[in-house]
Amino acid sequence: MAGTEFYGAEERKEINDVLETGVFFRFNHDAQRNNIWKAREFEAEVAKLVGARFAHAVSSGSTAVSCALTAAGVGAGDEVIVPPFTYIATVEAVIFAGALPVFAEIDETLCLSAEGIIKAITPKTKAICLVHMCGQMAQMDEIMQVVKDHNLILVEDAGQAMAAGFKGTSTGLFGTTGCYSFDFFKIATAGEGGVMVTNSETAYKLADNYSDHGHNHEGNNRGMESHPILGFNYRISELHAAIGLAQTRRVPMIRDVNNRHKKFMMSELGKIPGVSFATIPDMDGDSATFLNMFLPDTATAQRTVDELNINGVAGFNYWFTNMYHFINQWNHIKEGHVAAKTNVQLLGAPQDYKNLDLPKTQETVGRLISFGIKATWTEEEVKSLVEKMSVCIKSAMYQTV
Repeated sequence: MAGTEFYGAEERKEINDVLETGVFFRFNHDAQRNNIWKAREFEAEVAKLVGARFAHAVSSGSTAVSCALTAAGVGAGDEVIVPPFTYIATVEAVIFAGALPVFAEIDETLCLSAEGIIKAITPKTKAICLVHMCGQMAQMDEIMQVVKDHNLILVEDAGQAMAAGFKGTSTGLFGTTGCYSFDFFKIATAGEGGVMVTNSETAYKLADNYSDHGHNHEGNNRGMESHPILGFNYRISELHAAIGLAQTRRVPMIRDVNNRHKKFMMSELGKIPGVSFATIPDMDGDSATFLNMFLPDTATAQRTVDELNINGVAGFNYWFTNMYHFINQWNHIKEGHVAAKTNVQLLGAPQDYKNLDLPKTQETVGRLISFGIKATWTEEEVKSLVEKMSVCIKSAMYQTV
C-alpha cells in the first residue's frame, strides 16, 4: 500500500521536530515542547483532507472504531449491524463496546447493502457499523434512506477508504462518526494510528475524553483536569502523529496516481470475457488502493489464484480464505472463544453465528480477487503486471474440472 511506498525527508523533518523537544506525549508540557504539537497538526491535516469539522487521532484504526462507536452512543446490549467481510477489528470493537453484532449481507460494492441491512433489522437494532472496503464506498443514497427510515445510528469504518467519497462527501462523514486507519498497510501510515472524524462537536468531545481516561484537556495542569466521563488509554504519541502528518499530505498525489493505474488495469483486464469488477458507486470518489476483480464463480477464482501463485504474480488477496477479513475463518467468534466473558455470552448472541445464511456474501467474496495498487509503479511495470495477470486468468478460465 502507498503508505509504505513513500518515506523521506518530509517524515524525517516531522519526527526530528519531536525528537528535538523530547516531548513524545501528545498533551501538556507546553514550555518544553516549543510549540510543537504534531497530533494537533495531524488532526487538522486529516480534517482538511476529508472536509470534517473535527478529527481526533488515536493509537490505531481499531481504537478509532471504538471511539467512533462510543462517541455515537453505541454500548451495552445494543444490536449493531455489521458486515461479514471486513477486517475483524470492526466486529471486535462492537463486542468490546458491550454491543451485539448482527451480520448482514454485502453486495458487489463489497460493503453492506441496503437490502441486507433491512433484512437484519430487529426491534433491538440500535446502529449500523458500515465498513467501506478495499478503497471504495457503499451505496450511500440507499443506506442513508434506511438509516432515516429506521431511526438508526450510523458509524462508518472507513479504515481502508480514507480519501474515498460519494457525491462530494468523504467516507466517514455520512454518519454520526467515522474513522480511518493509519497502520502500515493503508494509503497513508503513521506506523500505527487512527483518526476518528465527525461533524458533531458533542461526539468529538466525547471521543477526546474517552480516549484519554476521561480527561477534559482543559487548562495546562494534567493532574487537575476534570473527568466528565469514564475512558481508557487510546492516545497516539507525538512520534506516530508526526509520521501521519507528513503521510497525509501525500494522499492527494497517491490517490491521483492510483486512479490512473486502476483505470488502465480495468480497461485492459475488462477485455477478458468473464472478468468484471466490484461496483464503484462514484468513480470520481474512488481512492483506488485496490483493483477489485470478479471471476465468473468461486471455482474459477480459486483456479486463478493457483495460476497467479504458480507464475509468481504477487500483491493480491483472495479474501475468501483470508483468516482475518472474512467470516468463514472467524471460528473464535462463532465458537465464543474469549479471554473473559462479553455481552455476547452474557446476553446471548442475536444470531446463530455458526449457521449464518449469507448466500450473496459467500458468492461475492468467493469470486473476488483484490490487487493492491502501488503509486510507485512505472507504466512499464503496470503493463507487465496486467500481461501476467491476463495469462493467468485466461489459463484458469479455460481449465475444465
